[in-house]
Amino acid sequence: MTSRRAVFVAPFNELADPRLLAHLAHRAEELGWDGFFLWDHITYSAPTSAVLDPWVAMGAMAMTTERLALGPMVTPLSRRRIHKLARETATLDVLSGGRLILGAGLGSDRHGELTPFGEVSDAKQRAVLLDDGLDQLVRYWDGEFLPRPVQRPRIPVWCAATYPNRRPLQRAARWDGLFPVRVPEPDALAEMGAAVAALRDPAAGPFDLAITVKPGHDVAPWEAAGATWTLTEFDNTPELDAVRAAIEAGPRG
Repeated sequence: MTSRRAVFVAPFNELADPRLLAHLAHRAEELGWDGFFLWDHITYSAPTSAVLDPWVAMGAMAMTTERLALGPMVTPLSRRRIHKLARETATLDVLSGGRLILGAGLGSDRHGELTPFGEVSDAKQRAVLLDDGLDQLVRYWDGEFLPRPVQRPRIPVWCAATYPNRRPLQRAARWDGLFPVRVPEPDALAEMGAAVAALRDPAAGPFDLAITVKPGHDVAPWEAAGATWTLTEFDNTPELDAVRAAIEAGPRG
């Protein structure tokens, strides 16, 4: 199996420019990449200083591309107002012609994104808000809000999970994909994929298993472990030259 390939960047510091991201996305599409995903943060720890809103940036990226999948990896639903997120996601899906993938997760307070802004910091409470929020989103997408998203039956949802935590796998099994982080080796990814498959209704349809890799790394072992998407990632201080070089190397580079 050959996975789909995406660029995955933090819209921080040198990349904190929506016009630049729109240009990079256009070039990635020209070179055959399948997706372009952005981190979703309000603030971040030093040495990060400039932080861009990914939703506005993805709107710009949607206008310079025609085929590329776009999405936040991931947005913490506990600090979002679900009715507002429903409007944002549906609008972006319409704008892009049905290319949005929604990455959803708990988030954390490691970088001062919750407590300083009066958001919920308790992990169990955030998990409840995440699950309730996803169910609310589907109701809005199903017609409570118009226009509806382009994609049917709905916008795909990938759920985040931190290895080796198993509880998020139960959540992911209800949706369309798993986006695990800190996975030490391909065997661990295969183990997570098998655990989700055991929980998932066989008639539920396709399920994506996404993994991040560094530029130039061999993705074949991850594909053999079941990865359907491999996301070329950079750190929280992305250098424009390095991102450009990875894009120019192409999705199979």
